[in-house]
Amino acid sequence: MNVRRRLIPAALASALGLGALTACSSDSAASGNTDKFDVVASFYPMAFLAEQIGGDHANVTSLTEPGQEPHDLEISTKQRAQLEEADAALYLKGLQPAVDEAVGQTGIKTKIDAASLTHLEDHGTGGHTHEGEEGHAEEEGHAEEEEEHARDPHVWLDPVKYAEIAQGVGKAFEKADPDHAADYKKNTEALVKKLNGLNGDFENGLKNTKSKVFFTNHAAFGYLAERYGLTQEAISGIDPESEPSGARVRELQQEAKADGVTTVFYETLVSDKTAKTLARDANLKTDVLDPLEGITDKSRGDDYFQVMESNLKALQAALGAK
Repeated sequence: MNVRRRLIPAALASALGLGALTACSSDSAASGNTDKFDVVASFYPMAFLAEQIGGDHANVTSLTEPGQEPHDLEISTKQRAQLEEADAALYLKGLQPAVDEAVGQTGIKTKIDAASLTHLEDHGTGGHTHEGEEGHAEEEGHAEEEEEHARDPHVWLDPVKYAEIAQGVGKAFEKADPDHAADYKKNTEALVKKLNGLNGDFENGLKNTKSKVFFTNHAAFGYLAERYGLTQEAISGIDPESEPSGARVRELQQEAKADGVTTVFYETLVSDKTAKTLARDANLKTDVLDPLEGITDKSRGDDYFQVMESNLKALQAALGAK
């Protein structure tokens, strides 16, 4: 759609198609040179929205390659050029600082910040405090204070908030490419309907459980926990690479006994070493709870909906759903 295009070899344009993102590519693939509405998305959840809403009219590329941990993304010169050539950029401010900076520096006309389309909250590491633990919490010091007061960007793991974002993205697409506004609106409505159905599945599936507490590798599931009346206890904070203190590990071991926790969840894009060590020391099971920051051959599903349904089944098993 954008006339500022360079010819890129077809071999590159076919690289890295995965699952539902068959038209979505990494920075090694063509981001332009099309007659379509060219969208550069920051990482998988944004690219999935763009493809579902854009349909046949959008050419979607992702700055984060399949299997790449999105928090660590650095923007290359080639990717900056992609952004300059695109018709729209779709990103989630606060998750990938390098993307925030790059988008801010480009002259791209349509910049869609998903974080502005819903309300972000402060979840810290999630969790709750048992009687007698208040003093211990204060002794943790201020090392984690800054991170705990950051806004949690993992909104796509709450189907309701993801639907809110989808509606905002749909309106932005309609405005930026009015020739196909009717189709964008129709696609958005269909996506929101599916997300509402997913929300219903989670509500019904997690309504009656033996426990309401689950352990995760990092604090990605605060919105999901809040939506369905659960409590997330994260080994690390919002940053999946941060190392937990010894006191935090001991606290989780005690809490596992107090709350009937059976499982420590880990994820596919970051190391599972700490989660498995905690599980072994506390005599707990391990399983995958996927934060859906990317789809790979290790993912339990080919797209957002399949992986979320897998997450639901994993939670039901761990929490003792009745």
